[in-house]
Amino acid sequence: MMFNWLSLVTGFFYMVLGVVVIVYKFFIITLEPNIAYPLGALLILYGLFRIFRAVDKIKQARRKDEI
Repeated sequence: MMFNWLSLVTGFFYMVLGVVVIVYKFFIITLEPNIAYPLGALLILYGLFRIFRAVDKIKQARRKDEI
C-alpha cells in the first residue's frame, strides 16, 4: 500500500519536472526549445500515467479490504 502512495508522489514530481524543463529549458544541460518541449510533455504524460495507475491500485486495495 505504501508503494502506491509513493508512486502517487513520484508522479507529481515527474509532472513538476516536466513543467520545469518546459519553462527553463534545462535538464542536466541547457536544451533547445525543439527538445525541451517534447521532453517536458513526455515527463508530464508519464507523471499523469503514474498518478492514474496509483489511484487505480489504491481504489482496488480499498475495495479488496471492504470485502
